[in-house]
Amino acid sequence: MKIVFATNNQNKIKEVQSLIPKSIELLSLKDIGCFEEIEETEKTLKGNAKLKADYISQNYGYDCFADDTGLEVEVLNGAPGIFSARYAGEDSNSVNNMNKLLAELNSATNRKAQFQTIITLNLNRKQFFFDGICKGEILKEKSGISGFGYDPIFSNDGINTLAQISSDKKNKISHRSLALKKIIRRLTNEIN
Repeated sequence: MKIVFATNNQNKIKEVQSLIPKSIELLSLKDIGCFEEIEETEKTLKGNAKLKADYISQNYGYDCFADDTGLEVEVLNGAPGIFSARYAGEDSNSVNNMNKLLAELNSATNRKAQFQTIITLNLNRKQFFFDGICKGEILKEKSGISGFGYDPIFSNDGINTLAQISSDKKNKISHRSLALKKIIRRLTNEIN
């Protein structure tokens, strides 16, 4: 089975490739010749994931899946949410996004947060949605060199950040891996 993961984020592709069985060939947008930037114009994670998956299915004819992930901080009423990747501005990067969030939470005592991933799967002209949530908190300073995005400031155990744990451990607890395990079960059932 071949399936497209509708993302240009190489970190996400590596993470998914480490989880997906060898019986499923994962194609990237580059692999199918899609070099357009699919704008995320919806107001929810689910809406953006659906928009990206539908774009690939309608314009390229592939079965595919797309995700949208957001970091939701309780004291910020769920922000940065759908704006997580560009929290510090359109041309921001992970460092700028983390710095902005740490500055906003500088004196906050409530640092509860969660990562949420929604995946839309377009398979055999049917559409499915899967989710994964990793609850935790935002620590006061960055720690660790693994992972990407907000991993150096997010901890699900109050001790280590997602950037301090092994990729194997992260793949057991992360929001994306929890959602991916659901989609992999679905794909595996299709093969069998």
